[in-house]
Amino acid sequence: MAQILNDNGWSTFWLGKDHNVPETDLSAGANKSQWPLQQGYDRFYGFIGGETNQFYPDLTEDNHAIEAPYGPEKGYHLSKDLADQAIKMIGDQKSANPSKPWFMWYCPGANHAPHQAPKEYIAKYKGKFDDGYDAYRKWVLPRMIEKGILPKGTTLTEWNPMPKDQANPADAVRPWESLSADEKKLFSRLCEVYAAFSEYTDVEIGRIVDYLKKTGQYENTVIMYASDNGASGEGTPNGSVNENKFFNGFPDDLAENMKLIDELGGPNTYEHYPTGWAAALSTPFKMFKRYSNYAGGTDCPLTITWPKGIKARGEVRNQYHHAVDIVPTILEICGLEMPKVYRGVEQYPLSGVSMKYSFDAKPNDPTQKHVQYFSMLGTRAIWQDGWKAVAVHAPLTDKGHFDQDKWELYHVDVDRSESKDLAKQNPEKLEALKKLWLDEATKNQALPLDDRTTMQIITTERPTEEKEKDSYTYYPHTSQVPEAVAVSVRGKSFKIIANVEIKTDAKGVVFAHGSRFGSHSLFIKDHKLYYVYNFLGIKEQQLVSTETLKPGKYTFGLEFTKEKAGAHGESIGTAKLYINDKEVAAGSMTAQVGKFTLVGDGLCVGWDSGDPVSKQYNSPGEFEGGDISFVTVNTGKEQYLDLEREAARAFSKE
Repeated sequence: MAQILNDNGWSTFWLGKDHNVPETDLSAGANKSQWPLQQGYDRFYGFIGGETNQFYPDLTEDNHAIEAPYGPEKGYHLSKDLADQAIKMIGDQKSANPSKPWFMWYCPGANHAPHQAPKEYIAKYKGKFDDGYDAYRKWVLPRMIEKGILPKGTTLTEWNPMPKDQANPADAVRPWESLSADEKKLFSRLCEVYAAFSEYTDVEIGRIVDYLKKTGQYENTVIMYASDNGASGEGTPNGSVNENKFFNGFPDDLAENMKLIDELGGPNTYEHYPTGWAAALSTPFKMFKRYSNYAGGTDCPLTITWPKGIKARGEVRNQYHHAVDIVPTILEICGLEMPKVYRGVEQYPLSGVSMKYSFDAKPNDPTQKHVQYFSMLGTRAIWQDGWKAVAVHAPLTDKGHFDQDKWELYHVDVDRSESKDLAKQNPEKLEALKKLWLDEATKNQALPLDDRTTMQIITTERPTEEKEKDSYTYYPHTSQVPEAVAVSVRGKSFKIIANVEIKTDAKGVVFAHGSRFGSHSLFIKDHKLYYVYNFLGIKEQQLVSTETLKPGKYTFGLEFTKEKAGAHGESIGTAKLYINDKEVAAGSMTAQVGKFTLVGDGLCVGWDSGDPVSKQYNSPGEFEGGDISFVTVNTGKEQYLDLEREAARAFSKE
């Protein structure tokens, strides 16, 4: 769409999240054909990936990676930064090309994990959720009905609607009354942070709206404000202070989480509320994000304002629509059409239907949309003219056997919460909808179905431009190397070899990969060599040399030998720290089998990007007082001492 607008004289800006680029194309030398500027946007400022730390984001400006302009100790938060950048882009455009219209695709990190917000906003919600998620559901539904968001007669659906043979235990909701006092305190606090995160983002976006009013642009600006799915269940039944545990298949521990309760929402946590709040915040529907079969995973509010083009003020529209309808709506508002052929390539027809007619419609006029299919992670459903067929299948379970799934049928025109299954009363209607789903899924290339587990998906190696090998060498003074294309030590034995010359008072990071929520780092502090493996932010496993490092040339090394798998698949083994060919420290070590991060905090030599690996130093922890020649990470069968001798020979040639 941006290319169409751009070709027709519009300035185009993208702020925030871009989750449309293959993770193997995120590095400095990667193919950038899928990056925003190559997709028709004049400017981009944000992060490329599924999520990012709000205090230490993985930022990209236009076509290159950058570090945040300042840190959380000076008040940095991504929501504020994005609003600042949006205002600047609009101002720049109106100063230089005031006659041109503009389009802005604004996708904040909120309210996606990690839930992080300023302390003063979190404090505003203290005690607001102490009654629990069941009480919240019963409180919020009547308010939604009163405001006309839901029709009268809408009823609550049950907790845990999935049958036992399909249910994913990680998505279960624990009854509030069954929780301990500490669990209730923790769960309430997690939701307080989420509410603060939401409000803070609204306030920052409000600054952009205020700027439009101040500069006389608001009246003729169309603003569409929406979320992209239901509330998220990645926090598991117990909540999490580090969402990365979910993506490593490792459970949270209540005692560990309670230690951080006063830090929730700050830089030291990467949190997510439990599934109980995910279900409650998707009231009155069943389930939550990832469940495309139920409305709890897909139904979202959409607010549209256009003072010059919409006469109605503060009215509700009940016409059924989907996210795919936004692009056709924008094109119709702009007086443009989707071309059948673009730059010599025949285009696939737009899936959506314009919503512009609804601006002048009455609240309950018929919708002009007639069919919409849903599919995600093995879940699926189909809507047609007020009826909805639902396959009873949970995501991320690896159960397969999709042909054996039970289907449910709902008349959602009169039963918005999908509370009454009419499959037995209307078998012919159900069969027709099941056939329609297959037709639509085939037409929209949604097959084959895939319900593999999180760990199966994340640990599957993606195709890359570089062939996989056992040894990777990295150099200082470069951008971070994204995890998707960096050496993978997940579930493996590995060695780190670094050639370093120390001159005077050397200190800082030699090698770092990841963040405080999962990572490892080799660094010099107080004239000693350190290696830290930070296992999912739970503990920093540390090896320290006993000898003092004097000026000279050194080969530093770390060897981890995996000996067994732990109860949750984690690697357990022995780590040894070396200076030249001498072992200077050793100890047992536990290592992750999943990723260090979903996005950002890549592999660095001579510095540490974003969030620091260890509490022993502050980012960026740049190496000084010497020179780093290179760092090699080896996952092959070679012995450490053989690699050390090879590195030493390389040093002697310099």
